[in-house]
Amino acid sequence: MPVSTAQKRADFKKLHESGCFVLPNPWDVGSAQLLQGMGFKALASTSSGFAWSIGHPDNKVTCDDVLTHLKALCDATDIPVNADFEAGFAHDPEGVAANVARGVETGVAGLSIEDSTGDASAPLYEMTLAVGRMRAARSAIDAKGGDVVLVGRCESFLIGQPDLKATIARLIAYAEAGADCLYVPGIRTREQIAAVVKELAPKPINVLWGGPGMTQAELADMGVRRISVGGALARTAWGAFMKAAREIADSGSFAGMAQAVPHGEINGFFSKAIKERK
Repeated sequence: MPVSTAQKRADFKKLHESGCFVLPNPWDVGSAQLLQGMGFKALASTSSGFAWSIGHPDNKVTCDDVLTHLKALCDATDIPVNADFEAGFAHDPEGVAANVARGVETGVAGLSIEDSTGDASAPLYEMTLAVGRMRAARSAIDAKGGDVVLVGRCESFLIGQPDLKATIARLIAYAEAGADCLYVPGIRTREQIAAVVKELAPKPINVLWGGPGMTQAELADMGVRRISVGGALARTAWGAFMKAAREIADSGSFAGMAQAVPHGEINGFFSKAIKERK
């Protein structure tokens, strides 16, 4: 029997209280159900993975597209889903609040708001406006019941402004504006991660890790609470697909399909998943 939205949200909040969990990023219903079947306790959507799946570049999908996608993920799984809600699909706080309210209605257990503008000449929202946008997201969530985790994201490292002191100042301001969890995609060194964890304690910190290097255990030892992989799983899938397709196109070879999942294995998984949700 499907798990209620209220239960998913309660489970998600509890995950943030202690320990360290991995929040893998599916890009469609099938990948979400596979990840749930592998035993993960929660999922996060990926703006890039979803955009590519519908033939768009990252950050070039509509709010309506994302809302439909989020509802599909939440309806298809029994574990919490954290929404990559980009920059809230609006510049002004009022627009962010209206869209966040719609996002909450999809059934998500968490929702992140970024401070990137999409404008290369001014890539981050000015601090006062960025804080106002975060406060508006908090108010929208509270008006719906307050049980969705709000994640404050600072995009400074991704847009070429890797000033850790300024980044931490932004995160502190976002926490004061109501963010429950803080996230700096792009920090990579132990020193950077340790500094963010220390300065924002006891707020839980999300770290993006989409390749080799540190393990979950090592990040946990530094006090990281959540680890997400962004579009890395989607890129891994696209990489295998493109490699095999290029071999066919370039040389007529089908060798790239040697690592394909057997039809019976994946078909059996989804047959079982459907039965379990009835």
